[in-house]
Amino acid sequence: MPQRNDAALDFLHNRRSRPAKTLIAPAPTREDLMPLLTAAARTPDHGKLEPWRFIVVEKGAMQRLGDLTAEAGARLGKSSEDIAKARSQFDLGQLAVVVVEIQKDSPKIPPLEMTYSAGAVCLALLNAALAAGWGANWLSGWMSHDRGFCKAAFDLAENERIAGLIHIATEGAVPPERPRPDVDAITTWVET
Repeated sequence: MPQRNDAALDFLHNRRSRPAKTLIAPAPTREDLMPLLTAAARTPDHGKLEPWRFIVVEKGAMQRLGDLTAEAGARLGKSSEDIAKARSQFDLGQLAVVVVEIQKDSPKIPPLEMTYSAGAVCLALLNAALAAGWGANWLSGWMSHDRGFCKAAFDLAENERIAGLIHIATEGAVPPERPRPDVDAITTWVET
């Protein structure tokens, strides 16, 4: 029989993201954050390419990112409601880790596998933060897919894009449970 880790399984069966708008100060310190980043960096990575990196956005940078979101929204013709909703993650944010996907030249590893790996880093960081007792939420938004915003906000290169913005701070309110997938309905068993 394999050796079970019941505590880890229990955590995974009950994990729940915390809405970013409910996260309050304090946020993790740099010392608190490093073990979480280390855990996230242990994600599956075909070819050991490390097709991702981290940008830590601290409280002092949130206003600038909110302003850049508003500028991008105006340029893209977004409604005032869309702009307000998109910038709220920065207006309310305490700390966020931007997981940057890096597409690297590889004769063996397809680009899509690098995308998958960056997404796995996002989930690993989210789960590490939750397991450490922080509230956390994985966000993106239309501005995170806009090259102008990505360049102005984070100076991303042409081969880089935002995989996710992982907001991490103190849980301000316990969210209600939400409906979960019917695993029987989405599972197919292949026997032959």
